[in-house]
Amino acid sequence: MLHHLIVEKSGVRLDKYLSQELAQLSRTRVQKLIEQGLVTVNGNPAKVSLKLNDGDIVTVKIPDPIPSGLTPNPMHLSIIYEDSDILVIDKPAGLPVHPSAGHTDDTLVNAVLARCPDLPGIGGSLRPGVVHRLDKDTSGLIVVAKNDAALAYLQKQLKQRSVQKCYLVLVQGHLPHQEGTIEAPIGRHPQHRQRMAVVSG
Repeated sequence: MLHHLIVEKSGVRLDKYLSQELAQLSRTRVQKLIEQGLVTVNGNPAKVSLKLNDGDIVTVKIPDPIPSGLTPNPMHLSIIYEDSDILVIDKPAGLPVHPSAGHTDDTLVNAVLARCPDLPGIGGSLRPGVVHRLDKDTSGLIVVAKNDAALAYLQKQLKQRSVQKCYLVLVQGHLPHQEGTIEAPIGRHPQHRQRMAVVSG
């Protein structure tokens, strides 16, 4: 895909200008395109930090996404919300998020690829951007970005802790207080290596 843009304001850096004008691309993705020589200014290769002038013509060639090698697998997904940028999925317990040994094509990522065949991809690869993780045996809402800009925006929110995450935990027995802090050392379960547990030391 080829984009031709005419700059209307002087003094802005090339990477910043493109990440504003091409909102579907993250700034990191824009910088990689520039470094790969896929961006020209007035017909000449440009550097990321180039300051643009009014009237400059910026041409951006965005290559087709590279196949990820992941197999789309149609599965039922409980979609809580969807738009052109994100999916919010109610992941059931037992469903792995990413392919791994023993789970090559029966994961949430495979299901998303089947649901969104026109996915623009993340980082130039035809794959969804899983914003945060949930363990295979944990159920709950998981946010999936459909493009670079959405992924970068959501990851920034998580990093800045402007997202409130709530967990519901089932406890066996009776807790003596309504509120409190449980502080204990967590490590790999000594017998079940896929699980975490309170482990002394």
